[in-house]
Amino acid sequence: MTEPARKKIDITVNKPTPYTFDLGLLLATDPNPLLLTTTENIEDDLAATARDGAQALLNQLLETCPIQSTSAGVLLSLPAVETRLPREKPLPPPKEQTTWQKFAAKKGIKAKTSEEKKNLKYNEATGEWEKRWGYRGGNKREDEAWIVEVNEKKERERKEGTQIQGDGRRERKERVRRNERLQRANERKSRKNHGVGK
Repeated sequence: MTEPARKKIDITVNKPTPYTFDLGLLLATDPNPLLLTTTENIEDDLAATARDGAQALLNQLLETCPIQSTSAGVLLSLPAVETRLPREKPLPPPKEQTTWQKFAAKKGIKAKTSEEKKNLKYNEATGEWEKRWGYRGGNKREDEAWIVEVNEKKERERKEGTQIQGDGRRERKERVRRNERLQRANERKSRKNHGVGK
């Protein structure tokens, strides 16, 4: 006994108000009201409406999108997305500026570029690359100079028992100690503001 032949469904979909499409999202929007034949036939009516929407979307894809035949198969290129989808979660609140960021903005201090952060610079006098700081850094060159220009004002203010040759090293050490003091003060201030260590 042979099975009865299935009724061929028309691939054209006619609606009073045409669909709107966002092919980038494979989205077809049907603005027409849902038509139900009977309350007992709801499932069939919903299936028919869904089928019309899918058929209309496929027709639009095949008519408007470029199709390529490759060794991997037939490829259909989708256009850019037009519908902006809402965020899953709300925008995070803006981050509060740190004490340093507020100070830098007030004083107009800008972050160093990657080039400025590099510890190497070219010494045109010697024709070699040398370190800016650290072991054998360029900032220590004055400490090794055998002749140094004397600043009369600084000489009058010089402490007893100190020599001009050690000034650069003493200034660097003092800057390090000052930075450490400021760092400790900032840590204490941060703990106080956030209620830690009470």
